This record gives sequence, structure tokens and C-alpha cells, in this order.
Amino acid sequence: MRDKIKDILLESIQVKEELLRTGISQIIEITNLIIDCLKKNGKVVLFGNGGSASDSQHIAAELVGRFKKDRIALPAIALTTNTSILTALANDYGYEVIFAKQVEALARKNDVVIGISTSGKAKNVALGIKQAKKMGLKTIALTGQDGGELAKLADISLIVPSSVTARIQETHITIGHIICELVEETLCKTNDKT
Repeated sequence: MRDKIKDILLESIQVKEELLRTGISQIIEITNLIIDCLKKNGKVVLFGNGGSASDSQHIAAELVGRFKKDRIALPAIALTTNTSILTALANDYGYEVIFAKQVEALARKNDVVIGISTSGKAKNVALGIKQAKKMGLKTIALTGQDGGELAKLADISLIVPSSVTARIQETHITIGHIICELVEETLCKTNDKT
């Protein structure tokens, strides 16, 4: 068991070391896009399935609440939290449209839309990004493996260099934390809530 734990930790470290070599420019690009969005009174709209749904909610919570400092709330919403909307859309139209319909209803000019999928193959995430692009919004994809269809659709795609779902998810939340910290530092220079 000790060796297995060591192997898992080393694998996670290796994925992040590869991200360190290959992903910094994309993290900066994503962060700048979000900062620009928030400066223009836009919001960050996030979605994904399963663990990626949790990541969407986690990142939205860090922006709305706080990351490292007490400050004004930053507008962000995860489209994975309203079970009445999710189940109504899935029942009436099919599961594939649960994010696209919400993007259509809730996203507005200057918003940034982030789709998260470890494989990049989630049809509902891809359709959500397609809807955002149809509306002229900036889009970001966080994926893994080969990026799938999702990586080709988004304006900026960050593909975690791994094919292991758990390592991709761990890295997605690390990326989310980095972005939240940089956004907070840039937009909230003091601890004031003004």
C-alpha cells in the first residue's frame, strides 16, 4: 500500500511538472481573459459533469466568496447547481442541452464561459461552448487526454497532459486555484470590501 500511495503521488507530481513546462502561457491567457471580463462587469460561467461539475462549483465559490483575502464578491456561476433546471431540461429536451440552454438564458455580453471535461468528449459541455460562441462570448476549455472536440471549439484550451481522470481533475482544480489567486491579486489590491 505504501508503494501504491507513493506511485500515485509521484504521478500527480509528474503531471503538474509537465504543466509547469507547457501550460503557463495558457494559464496567463485564461487569467487575463477573466480579468478583462470582470473589469467589464461580466461574469464567469462554468460547467462540467461529475468531478468537473464539482470543479465548476468550487471555482465559482472561490470567486464569489474569497480565495486568500477578504474582498468584494466577484461574479461567477456554476450551471451545475439548480437541479430543477437540470432535470427539466434533461427530461424535456435531453441531457445534451442542459448547459447550452442555461448559457442561452443566463450568459450575457462580456461574460466568459468555461467548459470542463477530462476527456473533452462530453457532448453537453461542447454544446454549451457552441452556444456561447454563437452568442459571441469568449470561451475556455479545461480538458485532458487529447482534448477531444471541446479543445477544438474553445477560444483558449488548456489540455492537462495526462490520460488518467483523477490526475486531470487534480490538475484542473490546481489551475482553478492559480487563476483565482491571480484574479484576486489583480482586481482586489487591498483587503477592503469596496
